Amino acid sequence: MPLSKKQRTAWKAAVWIAALTPALWLLWDYGRGNLSVNPIEDITHRTGWWTLTLLTTALAITPIRRVTGWHDIIRFRRLVGLFAFFYATLHLLVYVVLDRFFAFGTVLEDIAERPFITVGFAAWLILLALASTSTRGWIRRLGRKWQRLHRLVYLAGVLGAIHFYWKVKADTREPWIFIAILAVLLGSRLPPVRRAVAALRERRRRSAEPVPARPSSEALSS
Repeated sequence: MPLSKKQRTAWKAAVWIAALTPALWLLWDYGRGNLSVNPIEDITHRTGWWTLTLLTTALAITPIRRVTGWHDIIRFRRLVGLFAFFYATLHLLVYVVLDRFFAFGTVLEDIAERPFITVGFAAWLILLALASTSTRGWIRRLGRKWQRLHRLVYLAGVLGAIHFYWKVKADTREPWIFIAILAVLLGSRLPPVRRAVAALRERRRRSAEPVPARPSSEALSS
């Protein structure tokens, strides 16, 4: 059943609150001195983690719609994706401002010479392009090219996961979780998987249809 206008507003407000809570929580921890002895590392990790979390959430919305048939969920994909770009930009600014103190020459050297920064910056550039073209005006201008462009979000997710994997030095469990989720989401786009999901939904639809009542013996004899 489609969401009403009030329900859509309530869902959108819930997305805003859920997506902004990590940033407010980070500000709270910073103001209260709850970060570790290396606060820049903490902020870098948390903004990067939430970037990947929101990005994979945005990528999961279409498969969820296909499996459940809840079409209204697609209305929130753009908003979740923009919040992923927001945290990715915070992640980049922490590196440029707090870690490198606006030393752009050093930043450019890092991008060119340090692979994990190279792939991370490439992922941010993709998200920048997608966020910049997410308006209705750009959708009209690009037409079918818009969908092809925005499929690059999967590449951004893969590059982000690689960036995370190369960044950590010992415990790689979290990067592997993101990599596994991305593999499942990418696999859900394969034609055999999509056909299987469509067949499952069709079986559910048929099973939900009311079975027509059989005529009684009296009706048959009349």
